[in-house]
Amino acid sequence: MAFIKEECEDFKIEEVFSLKQEDTEEQTAACQLTTDQCGSKQQQYIFEMKENSILSLQKYPFAKRSHEEKKRIKELGPDRPNLELQQLSSNRGRAYTRAFSSSSYGKRSWLAGCNVSHAFYCFPCLLFQSPGTETPWTSTGVRDLKHLSEKCKRHESSRSHLDNAMRLQFFGKLSIAEQLDEGCRIGSRRHNEEVTKNRHILSRIIDCVKFCGAFELALRESESLDKPWIFRGLVDLVASLDGVLKEHLENATVFKGTSETVQNELLDCMLSVVREHIVKEAQSSSFLSIQVDETADIATQCQLALVLRYIDAKSNVQESFYELIPLHSATADSIATALKERLGVILPEDQKSKLISQGYDGASVMRGVQKKIQDVYPNAHFIHCYAHQLNLVMQQATSRIPKVRTFFSDLGGFASFFSRSPKCTDVLDKVVARRLPNSGNVTWNFHSRAIYTVFEHREDLIRCFETVRDSDDFDPITIREAGAFAMLLEDQDFKFFLQLFYNIMPHVDLLYTKLQNKDIDLLLIKASIQQFQQDIQKTRNSLHSLVDQSSAGGSQAKRRRSLSPKVHERIATEVCNAILGHTMERFSFTSHLVSATLLQGDRFEQFMWAFPEDTLKRTLKAYPVLNGSKLKTELSLIYCKEEFRACCGAVDLLQLFMENNLEEVFSETITLLKILIITPMTTAEAKRCFSTLKRIKTFLRNSMTQERLNALAMLSVEKKLVTEITDFNQKVIEKFASQKERRAKFIFM
Repeated sequence: MAFIKEECEDFKIEEVFSLKQEDTEEQTAACQLTTDQCGSKQQQYIFEMKENSILSLQKYPFAKRSHEEKKRIKELGPDRPNLELQQLSSNRGRAYTRAFSSSSYGKRSWLAGCNVSHAFYCFPCLLFQSPGTETPWTSTGVRDLKHLSEKCKRHESSRSHLDNAMRLQFFGKLSIAEQLDEGCRIGSRRHNEEVTKNRHILSRIIDCVKFCGAFELALRESESLDKPWIFRGLVDLVASLDGVLKEHLENATVFKGTSETVQNELLDCMLSVVREHIVKEAQSSSFLSIQVDETADIATQCQLALVLRYIDAKSNVQESFYELIPLHSATADSIATALKERLGVILPEDQKSKLISQGYDGASVMRGVQKKIQDVYPNAHFIHCYAHQLNLVMQQATSRIPKVRTFFSDLGGFASFFSRSPKCTDVLDKVVARRLPNSGNVTWNFHSRAIYTVFEHREDLIRCFETVRDSDDFDPITIREAGAFAMLLEDQDFKFFLQLFYNIMPHVDLLYTKLQNKDIDLLLIKASIQQFQQDIQKTRNSLHSLVDQSSAGGSQAKRRRSLSPKVHERIATEVCNAILGHTMERFSFTSHLVSATLLQGDRFEQFMWAFPEDTLKRTLKAYPVLNGSKLKTELSLIYCKEEFRACCGAVDLLQLFMENNLEEVFSETITLLKILIITPMTTAEAKRCFSTLKRIKTFLRNSMTQERLNALAMLSVEKKLVTEITDFNQKVIEKFASQKERRAKFIFM
């Protein structure tokens, strides 16, 4: 049988010429969905139906919906999906098939479709259903393609359709009588003028809030008008330049806009607008990565900082702060539950494959969290992010051992003791001539330098504490604490763990330094990690001599019973095993580093003569979304072109493709580039972004107890994004106006 496509009025006709005349007479029945098929599709569609869909309007009638829902449905207009609709007919000995064509929607603005029943409906009649409305256009639908044009002309000429169409056009507007009334028009114009003025004033106040947020300035109001806070002073400065705002502040009695309540409501609206923008960008991007850091603010409240990494519509890499999630307990279950709740909002069910990597700081619950996330998002490989301090990670990994946790707690006390008093610091400068790293209540404030300083200047510190005890310039509490620290420095357990970590931490710092080197490649990374594991293994094998050395120096009188040498050796072995195991876990996935070598410009000439087959196979295994054969062809072409060898990184290469509209030509290469770019690399990237996690830590460290921590953090960290969002102030005002009924007018008539 042969098919010939023609256009007939509103619909596409596929004419079928049969070899046998008798076969055509049997193909005259129209093809329709059976009741069972429609029912099963309806059950599947019910979960994802839109407000303006036929199924939604039939299940939840327009008349029973709220006014806001009705307005949204009118704005959305009729739903117009592609319909699986065909009709077989015969005419003068030949058979042809009429099929659905989307062009039919454009000829009649009232025509709607349903992709469950696969039929046409009248949108205005379905909404209002005035008396006399034809039932097929509102309940069962119309599927007769042959006579559809005639039925549409007959229906749109009916009185009921005209009445329903007019009611739809006037819905949400003033009645005809009111529109004709001159007084009503004048009142409406005055109302809109007042709304314009109020929106202008509110926009200026929003600008002041954005300025304070961008520069981390306080928003709190002072009780004294003689000494206003920065925010009110900034508002007064803007008012001196804006006569409308100045008049409002002097004469307003209903809504002034500078109260703490209005500030908090504006912050909520601003946070909501920025989040919606970030979620929209993340959903439109091809892939997404998350970076998570469990940390605490200056008030020691545990926070989980969540950062999204993706490529926006302009092909720029974005690291966007999403939320500071408060945690009641920092367990693997609580962290994983909180993350899955947020990811469920960011990524719909059909976009779970977009999450391709996850990175966490710390080690106490990392193993459990990343496994729980990967159970839901199977493509989310765990990556060690360059923003996470490796010495901190190793310290947290070993702190699961009680004795080690006690040691690091005691070690942090030295810096706290000297930082509290200038007189103590002065004694430290005179006796030791070297200061300890600053201390604080936040979890990231551990420095391996504290181990080096205390170990190398232990005797000097003892003399320093004795000087404090013998001096008459200190209070009893300081003298008592100085004696306790002097005894601690003589304690055998403390000395043993100090010696142990003095031997371990240089290897950790060396590995971290190597991983931050911009010139490092995959082979050097593997060699560095392997060398680190060998160094820790050597330390583990020499623990017996370390224990003997520590025991030999224990001639001082002890106030408490120390652990036995066997216990010391057992705990030290456990520490080394924890570091080795955590290193293997953290750097177990390195396929992204292997894949990165495929697009290293300095290797293109080498790959032109010997294509990296093994690297390509490993890349395809790690990222099944790639088309292997097409990717190989694209890479072979790239390797042969000298023009591409000048690109110094993945970001440059992606920008080159996008600027020259090569998305379709090098589709698989662009997909691989996007995966590599948004993955938080173990080593430095060619043009990596400044880590948002570091900015969040700085923000937390300088924030006391702000009630609107998330909003202030968003305005501070994402100040550039806030300025780039189109009509940001207007979007905030719309949300502010729709939150509740307000005495001031912000909504146009």
